[in-house]
Amino acid sequence: MLQDPRRHKQLQRLLEKLGLTETKSVNFELLDLALTHASADSENNYEKLEFVGDAVVRLVAAEVLLETYPQAPVGEYAAVRSVLVSDRVLADFARGFGLEKYLLLAPSAAGDKAGKSSRLADTFEAILGALYLSTHNMSLIRPWLDGLLQDSAEPVRQDPAFQNYKDALQEWTQAVHKKLPQYRVEEVKNVHGSPHRFAAQVWLGEECLGEGTGRSKKAAEQAAAKEAFLKSRQ
Repeated sequence: MLQDPRRHKQLQRLLEKLGLTETKSVNFELLDLALTHASADSENNYEKLEFVGDAVVRLVAAEVLLETYPQAPVGEYAAVRSVLVSDRVLADFARGFGLEKYLLLAPSAAGDKAGKSSRLADTFEAILGALYLSTHNMSLIRPWLDGLLQDSAEPVRQDPAFQNYKDALQEWTQAVHKKLPQYRVEEVKNVHGSPHRFAAQVWLGEECLGEGTGRSKKAAEQAAAKEAFLKSRQ
């Protein structure tokens, strides 16, 4: 039981923002911990809950994508999910709920503008961890998180520039091979009017996993990563 009644009311308001009106099953002590930065308490803070929440958001994102786009290829699921669970997107979710004003942190950390987005993303994941551990199921999470993920997934699918196959490939190589992929990019001559100025290869050790071209170095790397990642799923 959370001892500070003012803090309890504050957290209750946050839950209402999430759309959770029935909060009897919420562990408010865990929720308070999820909103405690390490700068405010070096021992009791959100870091462990963030670890759990990272797994939660990946699982929910996977389920939402499978349910919403049942005919999509596996490679697309992984690429879209890599964007949905990125710090950028999670920080945007956090800003939407105004999480910053609920977060307990030292003044020195509050002045760290460069780390703000990462901090907000970590806090969002920690809240998911707290809600999951309150019930050990997704009943406090999916009713409000599903919609956020669905709304964010469609623009990703419609704009290939957002499909981060580089992140998806890196996640796979780290999990399977414990190595990071390496990219080799070179500028190429314009052949038959092609707008693609750059050619890229992605390597894992001594093996070339994929090749691609693009208007920019980044686009070429993404194309190579896409080929490599889709091959890995065959």
